[in-house]
Amino acid sequence: MSNEPDHLSRGEIRKDALQDGFEATVSTVGQVGGLLVGAVRDVGRAVGGLATELFEIRDAARRAGEEQRPRD
Repeated sequence: MSNEPDHLSRGEIRKDALQDGFEATVSTVGQVGGLLVGAVRDVGRAVGGLATELFEIRDAARRAGEEQRPRD
């Protein structure tokens, strides 16, 4: 066996650099996508919670109004 280090061609070095860059980009896009999905889910939960509160407020106001009406 030879003690000489392996020599990579310029093309191989470029290919490796492009591959590493591509993998890093895909990984980052995946992370950002996950963050966006989580944010959209959280917004959906918040809007759903607001809708629930509004329904409860409406029902409470309706019941309070019914209690104030004179009974015959």
